[in-house]
Amino acid sequence: MSTIAASLCAVLLSTAVVLPSHAGELKVTWKEPKSFTDVRPSNESRARFRERTLEALEAHLVELAASLPKSHTLSMVVTNIDLAGQVWPSQFIGFGNNMGADVRVIQRVDIPRMTFSYSLTDSSGEVLKSEDDFKLKDMGFMDTNIRNMRNENLFYEKAMLDDWFDDTFADTESLKNEG
Repeated sequence: MSTIAASLCAVLLSTAVVLPSHAGELKVTWKEPKSFTDVRPSNESRARFRERTLEALEAHLVELAASLPKSHTLSMVVTNIDLAGQVWPSQFIGFGNNMGADVRVIQRVDIPRMTFSYSLTDSSGEVLKSEDDFKLKDMGFMDTNIRNMRNENLFYEKAMLDDWFDDTFADTESLKNEG
């Protein structure tokens, strides 16, 4: 019985140390984020909200890039962000006269948008895919199935990035089989 247990442990340990062939790298630059169209807070300072928003979007992009082959690097320069919805003073939307808090109101016409340039390179620096001044938007953002993300911060923007990433890099493995 101990030989079987030892064999089972050896199999489990050998499968536990197998590393995935995916672990692409992300390099993102936020170019002049103070001039982005809409990274406006509802209840905190603009600087802190912008910092927190960019950190959350960057973390999400890092997760996406991790699915790329390990020898690939996705470089992005983000030049504009327009979050879903608009921020309005609470008294303008019927939440009282002097609550002091603003509210982000999401309507179909206030779609999420991002403008950026990107390039995907392999380990030798060869550009596999790239585009300058890419304008990403999700006009049907309220109609899409957003997979249990509704309670997550920036879920419309993250879902939009997920769709772009899947559409853009679905054939990455066939572009260059490294990694």
